[in-house]
Amino acid sequence: MARSHFTLAALSTAAVPGADIVSTRPIGTGTGGRYDSAVVTLRDRNELIVRVPTSQDAETEQSRDLVALTALTAGFRGRLPFDVPHVEGQTPVANTRAIVYGYIPGSPAVLAELDAADPVAESIGRAIACIHSLPTSLVTDSGLPVQTAADAARVARITKDRAAATGAVPSDLLARWSTALEDSALWQFQPTVVHGSLSPESFLIAADAVTGVLGWSQLQVGDPASDLFWLSSAPSEQLATRVFGAYNLGRNTPVDRQLRKRARLYAELEIAKWLLHGTEKHDETIISDAKTMLAGLSVSVESDMLNPLSTDTGQIMAVEEVEEMLRRTPRTDVSSARDSTRVSGISED
Repeated sequence: MARSHFTLAALSTAAVPGADIVSTRPIGTGTGGRYDSAVVTLRDRNELIVRVPTSQDAETEQSRDLVALTALTAGFRGRLPFDVPHVEGQTPVANTRAIVYGYIPGSPAVLAELDAADPVAESIGRAIACIHSLPTSLVTDSGLPVQTAADAARVARITKDRAAATGAVPSDLLARWSTALEDSALWQFQPTVVHGSLSPESFLIAADAVTGVLGWSQLQVGDPASDLFWLSSAPSEQLATRVFGAYNLGRNTPVDRQLRKRARLYAELEIAKWLLHGTEKHDETIISDAKTMLAGLSVSVESDMLNPLSTDTGQIMAVEEVEEMLRRTPRTDVSSARDSTRVSGISED
């Protein structure tokens, strides 16, 4: 049973000695998510958030998050145009622990509610660019994972091979993925610091700007495209292009012209991962869902020639081309939606 926000408030007083709490409110539905969470308000009107994991997987994620947040010292945080959670204290509870963080105002981004005219799109692109511009010493000095370009290709190939072994992936998708994985030009990129588990919900939004980024448990050095794959689920191509454009402008490095192709590949492989998850759990509902998504993706990529994964067709715009696109993009609502087989990250809070 989920812990009440009153119980969580009591835990926060144990985690943060001297905390003078005057009120508390729950976060979420209270129906058994991955964390029991609440916001507590202090007498000085500052707010804290307290979270207790409800499963071993959530406990592991929380522990990794703590390591990453410790690595993100004030010097690194000062390079970011948004807030990163700050740990105020912790206290043991049952077989886990309650962690108290400083509260960051804002609401999680909802991808379906964004459009290309929304300034939030550019703010998200700039935020990701700033993460990728952090010194890699942030990761290496903290003993966090480091993945080379070759490593990224190898991991993607393993996912493809394991999915192929299930016999449930359409042959045209396997051929598409194999072509991309064998294309050496696609994998010539400079690894950067990456968040590692970005999704729209990772971004807190207020006043049309990113105010905070959450969920740092997968912080590492790796392929920057891994932080951008979720844009394949954007409700319009214009929105994705605006985020990528702002990202490229914010990087101040030579444009990675294969970035968007790798991001698309990772997005498609997310469905393969969902299939593998269902197979490992022997969950026919998940397996059936993944098969349906794969079938839809097969139809989608066959009819959509604008998203090839090979490097000899199409190019990502250079910085000057992006600047011109941003000047010419009309500030009007974009309401077109993609087909029903949108690729999405699999997450639960």
